[in-house]
Amino acid sequence: MRILIIEDEQELNNAIVTYLQQEGYSCDAAYDFKEASLKIADLPYTCVLVDLNLPHGNGLDIVRLLKENTPETGIIIISAKNALDDRITGLEIGADDYLTKPFHLSELNARLKSVIRRRNFNGQKSVKAGVLEVFPDSAEAQVLDKKLTLTKKEYDLLMYFVSNRNRVLTKDSIAEHLWGDHVEALDSLDFVYTHIKNLRRKIMDAGGEDYIQTVYGLGYKFAAE
Repeated sequence: MRILIIEDEQELNNAIVTYLQQEGYSCDAAYDFKEASLKIADLPYTCVLVDLNLPHGNGLDIVRLLKENTPETGIIIISAKNALDDRITGLEIGADDYLTKPFHLSELNARLKSVIRRRNFNGQKSVKAGVLEVFPDSAEAQVLDKKLTLTKKEYDLLMYFVSNRNRVLTKDSIAEHLWGDHVEALDSLDFVYTHIKNLRRKIMDAGGEDYIQTVYGLGYKFAAE
């Protein structure tokens, strides 16, 4: 799951990124309004953490852009203690939650998991797709009660498929989801096929069906109820 942290305090931003990466998330960072606007226009994010007081703009406008262009994205506001009115406005225009500085990173993680469950899985602790079951809080998956041994990229890919089941996902969108800002440095997108092949094999070896369908000329679709 890809998270964007929009926070101009570099030390705090770096601390959040480091912590969430250790928790298994893929993270991007933005330090001002312009950079944040470009990132949310270029990449899909599962959730965005946005500070309201940003250089060159207002975090509330980021919330508005997200609600207008990618309403499925979760939004958590990060605000100072004296920003009560802005927090209320943020919630009214579509933010899911807020945290007041200073806060514990463990609390941020708990809020983040809660928002993702509500947004993607109707608040469920796990999500089922056929005989496959995924547990977002622990970043684990199983088939017929048999735990799958997945790499981080394979798990991220599985979550992307499960969250977008029965939708055609292009190779470019999958690459951007898995690699974010670093995708432009790759020589080719062959790794997408490799990850899909490995994920498909692990699911089927555990007793699952071939849920990942190739849609020729378009991309891939995860077909499971």
